[in-house]
Amino acid sequence: MNHEKIRNEILENQTSLGIELGSTRIKAVLIGQDHTPLATGSHDWENQLIDGIWTYDLADAWRGVQECYANLAQDVQETYGVPLTSVGSIGISGMMHGYVVFDEKGEQLAEFRTWRNTITAQSSDVLIPLFGYPIPHRWSISHLYQAILNGEAHVPEIAHITTLAGYIHWKLTGEQAIGVGEASGMFPIDLASKKFNETMLDQFDALIKPHAYPWEIRTILPRVLSAGASAGSLTETGAKLLDPTGNLQAGIPFCPPEGDAGTGMVATNSVAPRTGNVSAGTSIFLMAVLERDLQQVHPEIDLVTTPDGSLVAMVHCNNCTGDIDAWVKLFAEFAKAAGLDLDKTGLYKMLYGKATEADPDCGGLLSYNYVSGESITELEEGRPLFVRRPNDNFTLANFMRMNLYSALGTLKIGYDILEKEENVTLEKVYGHGGFFKTEAVGQQMMAAALNTPVTVMETAGEGGPWGMAVLASYMQNKQADETLQEYLDHKVFATAAASTLKPQQADVDGFGTFMEQYKKGLAVERLAVETL
Repeated sequence: MNHEKIRNEILENQTSLGIELGSTRIKAVLIGQDHTPLATGSHDWENQLIDGIWTYDLADAWRGVQECYANLAQDVQETYGVPLTSVGSIGISGMMHGYVVFDEKGEQLAEFRTWRNTITAQSSDVLIPLFGYPIPHRWSISHLYQAILNGEAHVPEIAHITTLAGYIHWKLTGEQAIGVGEASGMFPIDLASKKFNETMLDQFDALIKPHAYPWEIRTILPRVLSAGASAGSLTETGAKLLDPTGNLQAGIPFCPPEGDAGTGMVATNSVAPRTGNVSAGTSIFLMAVLERDLQQVHPEIDLVTTPDGSLVAMVHCNNCTGDIDAWVKLFAEFAKAAGLDLDKTGLYKMLYGKATEADPDCGGLLSYNYVSGESITELEEGRPLFVRRPNDNFTLANFMRMNLYSALGTLKIGYDILEKEENVTLEKVYGHGGFFKTEAVGQQMMAAALNTPVTVMETAGEGGPWGMAVLASYMQNKQADETLQEYLDHKVFATAAASTLKPQQADVDGFGTFMEQYKKGLAVERLAVETL
């Protein structure tokens, strides 16, 4: 690494910064002209279940963003010997969907309702037939209409509705704007205009007309922009909000804020048709870039877009590694009680490694990783559950493989709809997120679940915030007619290292046997929700 060259890039503002507010971590990544990460910063945080609603305090978001940026600035100072006073461009991303609403004075009207909430079934049941379009429980419009159905007092006062990424962007730039990929998780997008669907906007206004609210849906939604567009610049107030030390200068250009689904697609170079990626962490979702519209409306499948506005089928599941993390924490407590010195990374590596020694079908063991509800399996709440029969092969290896399979179970149900009912074919599937951190293990399990080769890129380790920094760089450095796909192919991933694992037939068959039991056992999970 040429430190002198990097110092000059930093001093000459030839860098791009991506900040992503994920489910359990806020992370910042600074990249140089060759898109290689130069410095990082992070902050851990966690959602809370308050009065039946999964939420985060927005004050915690700001504390996290500030600490995250401070850590990155310190990394720059210590590594390259220069203070970070400016960058070439910035992009903000965050958990998609949810509900963040404000009045005309900018005061928050209701708690931030995250993607994890499945409390809007009544709303979705009305909106899906109204629009003839899948409207998931997580979407902002689902939350808004549910608040209307609930008769919540704050609704008449709404002046602005956005997502977490849109909110942070607004406070830093003063611009109520959002990227088309993130926007597609708020309200349906017209693929021709790459804006909110005008017909459906009219339909929604007609639906709520009897309430006589002082707003129309168009007036409270953010402006929609595609990748590469300018979305404002850092204000003086925003600079002090991001960096309370006062070192950061105002005037830095911002690209449109995006969701973690969009940044995942960028981070894995999967924005072209017939490519897909799986982001697997606290939640898990598959993004399949489509060549055509789906033939039917499938409530289990979201229709969203890439950051440049191409149609994507999204299989989104609220739960992935949360239950695995809980079990690993339990094993860590045991190790400590036994006087064993095992660090967190080593423990994960060991336990994930045991899964490769297991029976292909997990020896009959079965679990549900439902920390929260799942729309695909029609469960509004979750109860993590492990069940076995007396004669099942109860070993540590089978137990760990079972947990990894369970993390993919709901995703598989959704993927089967695309593959078997819509004949969607993916030539390439890329994986990224915590599920893939232990080399080859999660990747092999995913290949078995999807029965297709799965590739993990070297760059995918930085994940969404790196993808967001790339989007900021694209806005800053693209040629006049250069598409996002061209930019990624020729300037970002031309020499990227990657590993691909093909599915092993024994694993595919074993996962199939597991899924047969998984579907039957959903009745047990439903009973657990009802009785516990």
